[in-house]
Amino acid sequence: MRAAERGFLAGDRCLPPVFNRTARLRQTPSMATSLDLQEQEQLDAVKAFWNRYGNLITWVLVLALGAFSAWYGWQAYQRDQAEKAGALFDEVDRAAAAGDAEKAGRAFGDLRQRYPGTAYAEQAGLLAAKTQFEKGKADDARATLAWVAENARETELRTIARLRLAALQAEAKQYDEALKTLDAAKAEGFEALVADRRGDVLMLQGKKDLARNAWTAAYAAMSEKTEYRRLVEAKLTALGAAPTASPAAPAAASAAASVAASAPTASTAPSASAPASASGTAK
Repeated sequence: MRAAERGFLAGDRCLPPVFNRTARLRQTPSMATSLDLQEQEQLDAVKAFWNRYGNLITWVLVLALGAFSAWYGWQAYQRDQAEKAGALFDEVDRAAAAGDAEKAGRAFGDLRQRYPGTAYAEQAGLLAAKTQFEKGKADDARATLAWVAENARETELRTIARLRLAALQAEAKQYDEALKTLDAAKAEGFEALVADRRGDVLMLQGKKDLARNAWTAAYAAMSEKTEYRRLVEAKLTALGAAPTASPAAPAAASAAASVAASAPTASTAPSASAPASASGTAK
């Protein structure tokens, strides 16, 4: 038996390699069982994780996709609104260029009602008010400027609208209303123009001392390089209070005065040269 066994084993060693591997696998069933157990444990861990956090992960994905869809839809809506508002602004612009205050007012009214939150509505209001004033429709111009003063998103535009509105109110002898309007004009860099306009209103009220103080403050806040400063100086000189040389004001006030005095769509500088007149300030 021992010889036979030795012959059998010797013959087994002579088998091809594939049969040797098969034989070895047959001899180690515990390895396969161990692998099966590991895979089962991993599957159980994945199932346990999903059972615990699956709903949370699903809701996070749903919310993320929903937020992206909402953002994309809002962007598309904003673009559509801007395009339509731009078309109405072009109508206001064409009407203003033609001097048609009625058409400019109607187009601005449509723009204000349909797209009040756009920058086009604010700019169209300033443009329509200018045309309305030039065509003798002062009441319409005041109403238009009042809307811009209350609804413009940027503080600078609200201040420009209030400067123009105060000039029209002063021209209509609504002095107290004009001063209240100026009190709300608080954009940084426009302090000099607000003080100058306040001096105009006070002068029309016959309050020369207060007007002189306001103009003096406006003169001091403007840079020596600002052309508009000469007009303020002329007003003070007419009151017998010619200003003395003063250091240049901060660059922000100078820049605001220069832009507002020279740009047609943002001008707040008076066109009259007499210190007591504010009739041309909204032009």
